Amino acid sequence: MEPVPPERMPGERPFEGRTAYEQALDELIANAAHTIRIFDRNIGRGFNSPQRCELLRQLLLARHANRVYLVLHDTANIVRDCPRLITLLRQFSQGVSIRQTLPEARGVYDPFAIADDTRFVRRFHYDRWRGVATVGDIAATSLLLERYEEIWQASAPALAATTIGL
Repeated sequence: MEPVPPERMPGERPFEGRTAYEQALDELIANAAHTIRIFDRNIGRGFNSPQRCELLRQLLLARHANRVYLVLHDTANIVRDCPRLITLLRQFSQGVSIRQTLPEARGVYDPFAIADDTRFVRRFHYDRWRGVATVGDIAATSLLLERYEEIWQASAPALAATTIGL
């Protein structure tokens, strides 16, 4: 998937349905320059798709300083359902961090993903596939970045690159 410059897709675009959400998320990742931050209840099987893993891999290969941060309420299915993501974690242990929320953050119910400081994809509730993909709304993105930081602080490391955590 080719990155789409922000000028060609300004504003907010609603989506509805799992397929539309997955496409919006892949587009977000494809357009990221340095950082992806994802919060969700758990990881979907889309994170085992060859296309998404390749998008993440290309981001991580582009610069040593690029990062992918994931915070999930439940990490139990990652090893079982997402071996490609586990491979990325092993190959790019410095660039991929996966954490699990602590009890005080378990009430957060609206999954979102942020690319850099300029775009995000947000679902209104983790039980539904409705939401918005937003580009260029720096104020809204800044608020989500602050919220993500709060969730990150209320989480703990969940998976490491190796079984002994090194």
